[in-house]
Amino acid sequence: MFSRAEIADRLGAFVYGTIVVLSVIVAGGKAYPDDTTRIAALVAVTTLVFWLAHAYAHALTHSVRTGQRLTFDDVRRIGRHEAGLIQAGVPSIAVLLLGSLHVLDDDTAVWLALCFGLVVLAVQGFVFARVERLGPASTIAVVAINVALGLLLVALKLLVAK
Repeated sequence: MFSRAEIADRLGAFVYGTIVVLSVIVAGGKAYPDDTTRIAALVAVTTLVFWLAHAYAHALTHSVRTGQRLTFDDVRRIGRHEAGLIQAGVPSIAVLLLGSLHVLDDDTAVWLALCFGLVVLAVQGFVFARVERLGPASTIAVVAINVALGLLLVALKLLVAK
């Protein structure tokens, strides 16, 4: 079982990572509408780069805050802290690769990847509500806010696809 602090760390990275993933799918879908392999690669590389950037920034912050040089254990802990950023892309990458394997049509794979991102945002809202022991109305509000962020990106996809 994860501690409250571990859940908080993972949740923040997952929400941020999911929004990054949705943004990359929107941009990648516009640039490469018939190449889900390339879109999947863009998602993977982008989440990796953002993970490295976040881990680096947090490592610098930790070093300055504590006044000590970073140890390998510090770097490993910080990397794990931000790992949700990479993990957030896994469901969408998997669906995009189904398009690459011609199990799904490319357009269907892109839309399904976006839908997976929306589902992940909804689940993250429920996790937050559960950890915070929110009531039904507050839970619905949190889930709605999370999904609304994703829907803004889907709306952007619809706008740029024209």
